Amino acid sequence: MEISISDPRPLLFPYYRYTIPRNYVHWVQTSDSHLFSADLPGVRKEEIKVEVEDSRYLIIRTEAVDGVTSPAKSFSRKFRLPVMVDVDGISAGFENGVLEITVPRSSFRRRAVAHSPDQLQLLARAA
Repeated sequence: MEISISDPRPLLFPYYRYTIPRNYVHWVQTSDSHLFSADLPGVRKEEIKVEVEDSRYLIIRTEAVDGVTSPAKSFSRKFRLPVMVDVDGISAGFENGVLEITVPRSSFRRRAVAHSPDQLQLLARAA
């Protein structure tokens, strides 16, 4: 019996193909901002919400536009924002199935704002 192995990685690392989660968001730091990008194929821009919770967390999720039908892809991620960012300057864009969010850096620390945990600030729908 002859066994041909074209790619030994699945045998050596049985969980190799599962290393990237489905809701993977790529994050990059630059000198003036933090950049988040997520592949969301099949999702309409109206179904994407980008929110800030308590001036500390960036929340990216999909939700139904009309509240009845479900979105094409269920997606939800929550990130803790660094202390020195401009929350009011956050921008988002959605093109060719890729969501890109820019969180600008700030030269001063944001103050802690005491809000109830369920209070969210809607920043913008993806443009």
